[in-house]
Amino acid sequence: MSKIQLLSSRLANQIAAGEVVERPASVAKEVLENSLDAGATRVDIDVEAGGSKLIRIRDNGSGIPSEDMALALARHATSKITSLEDLERVGSLGFRGEALASIGSVSRLTLTSNANEHGSEGSSAACEGREMEVQLKPAPHPRGTTVEVRDLFFNTPARRKFLRTEKTEFNHLEEVVKRLALSRFDVAFTLRHNGKVVHSLKVAEAQAECQRRVATICGPAFMEQAIAIESNVPPYRLSGWVGLPTFSRSQADLQYFFVNGRVIRDRLIAHAVKQAYRDVLYHGRHPAFVLYLELDPAQVDVNVHPTKHEVRFRDGRAVHNFIFSSLHRALADVRPGQAPGGDPAAEQLLTTSDGMSIDTATGEIRSQSPLAWGTPTADRPAMAGRGFGSPPPSSGQVAGQLNSYSRLHGLPDVESPEEVPPLGYALAQLKGVYVLAENAHGLVLVDMHAAHERITYERLKAARDESGIRSQPLLVPQSIAVSQREVQVAIEHSALFQRLGLAVDEGGEESLVIRQIPVVLRDSNVEQLLRDVLADLIEYGSSERIEAHMDEILSTMACHGSVRANRRLTIPEMNSLLRDMEETERSGQCNHGRPTWIQMGLDELDTLFLRGR
Repeated sequence: MSKIQLLSSRLANQIAAGEVVERPASVAKEVLENSLDAGATRVDIDVEAGGSKLIRIRDNGSGIPSEDMALALARHATSKITSLEDLERVGSLGFRGEALASIGSVSRLTLTSNANEHGSEGSSAACEGREMEVQLKPAPHPRGTTVEVRDLFFNTPARRKFLRTEKTEFNHLEEVVKRLALSRFDVAFTLRHNGKVVHSLKVAEAQAECQRRVATICGPAFMEQAIAIESNVPPYRLSGWVGLPTFSRSQADLQYFFVNGRVIRDRLIAHAVKQAYRDVLYHGRHPAFVLYLELDPAQVDVNVHPTKHEVRFRDGRAVHNFIFSSLHRALADVRPGQAPGGDPAAEQLLTTSDGMSIDTATGEIRSQSPLAWGTPTADRPAMAGRGFGSPPPSSGQVAGQLNSYSRLHGLPDVESPEEVPPLGYALAQLKGVYVLAENAHGLVLVDMHAAHERITYERLKAARDESGIRSQPLLVPQSIAVSQREVQVAIEHSALFQRLGLAVDEGGEESLVIRQIPVVLRDSNVEQLLRDVLADLIEYGSSERIEAHMDEILSTMACHGSVRANRRLTIPEMNSLLRDMEETERSGQCNHGRPTWIQMGLDELDTLFLRGR
C-alpha cells in the first residue's frame, strides 16, 4: 500500500460533493436553504436544461460582506454555528458549511452578493472546479445574494452520465421548490425553466392565502378533501392538513412532513401516520398530507444524514404517540354532521367522498372535484363543473318537500333545512344494495352493507375497550427463542402486554415464555405476532400490532354480522341506519377503507340532465 497522505482540497471537495450534490435538485436545495437562512422574503430561481446547464438563484436576504466572500466558498466555513452547543439545537436549515465548496468543485460557480442595506456596491467570487482558486472582483448588486451554477459536473463526466432526461431532472428540482414553498409561506417564490414561468407564488399571510398556496402546489382536489389539523400538547405542536381516507393515492407522492420548518422523510413519522389511517384506508393506498411538527430544537438531532433529510428524536416514542393520537382522533371525528376536529361550534362542513364541500348550515356548495379516486370510468363519467345548472331551491322549498316526506312516513315536520339531519331521510332502496335519501342539499347514496359494517365494527371495538380484553391461559406454555435485546424489551414493556391480555415471562437470557393470550387470538400465530410487536417496540418505541390483529378479527366479525346485500329494509330501518351513521366515528369508510356514502348536489343532478343549457 502507498503512504498515507492528505487529499488535495479539490479531491476532498469532490468527495464531499458526492454526498451533497447528487443532481441539479441537490444544488437548488442547498442554495435555497441558504437564502431562507439569510432571511430572504423573495427568491427567484432560473433554470436551463433541467438545471444541468444553469441554475441561478437570487434572493433579497442579508447578503455576504465583501471580506467574507472568499471564505464563503471555503469548506467548513459557516456563520450558522460556532460551537457544539449550537449544533445540539440547530435552528437553521444549513449548518455544515460545505455546500458551496462542494458545488463549486463540480461546476462553474459565481457568487455575487451585497450586505449593505443602501447602495448597490457588491462583490463577486467565482471558481471553476480547480483547486478552489477564488477570483474576487467588485460587482453591482442590490442587497441580497445571487448564486449562479453553470455546467454541473463538467469536470466529472462519470457523474454527468448518471443524470436523467431534462424533464426528469427538472421535476426533481421543482419538487424541491415545492417543499420549501410549503415550509415558508412568508417567502415569495418564482421558478422559471428555459425562460418560462412555472411557479409564481406570492407571500401568504392569511389562512386563506396559505390554503391557496397549498392548493396550487398539491392540487385543488387535495384542499377540497382535506381536514385541518391543530394539536398542541406541550412540548409538541402539530398543524397542517390531512387528506380524507377517500382521497388516497396509489403512491406515497403527496406526503410532506416538516419538523421545525425542515422537510424530512422519517420511518418513525411514516409509521405513526400509517397507524392513524389503519382503520380507514383502502388496502394498498397511501394517505396524502401536509403536516408541520414543532418542538424544541434541542429535542431533535438534524445532523444524522448528509442531505439532512432524516432526523433523530430524543424521545421518539413520545413523538410517535403524539402524532398518532392527533391524527387518529382527527380522522375519527370526520362524519356526517360533525365538524372537522370534533368541534360542534366550528363551521359545519360536509365533505363528501366526491370532493364536494358543503356548508350544512347554509347549504352553500363550496367546491367540487371528480368523483372518488378522481378517475372517470365508463359507468362513472367525469362530471362537468357548475355553471349552467338551475339555481338551488330556497329554504322554504326544501322544507316543504321534506315536510311532505315527513307526513308520509310519520316524522315530525321541519321548519328549515337546518333541522334536516345531515344524511336526510330515506326515500327507497335500490337493488337491495343502496339506500337513497334526500337531505337539504340533494341526493344521498349509501352502501348499506358497507355502512352497517362500520357501525357494527365500531360497536364491537367500544365493547372490547369498555369490558377489557378477555384472555385465557395456555394449557402448555409456549417458549420461543429470541435475542437478549428482545428479552430486555419484553421485560420493560410487561405492563403493555398485560393490558393487551398477553402474559409473557422471561424464560432465560435468550428465551421468552407465553403463558396467556387474548381469547380472540386463540387461532392466530401468536409467536410471530409477539416477534413483530418486539420488533416495533425496538424500532419505534411503541406497537399497535396486537390491537391491529384484534381489530382485523373484529372487522371480520362485523362483516359477517352486518346486513347483507339484497336484504330488503323498511323505511324506518333505513332511517335508523342513517342516524347511526351520523353518530358513528369513521362512518365515511367501511372497515376496508371504501366509501360508505356520497352526496350528489342538485347542481350535479342538473348537469347530468343538461338542465339550464
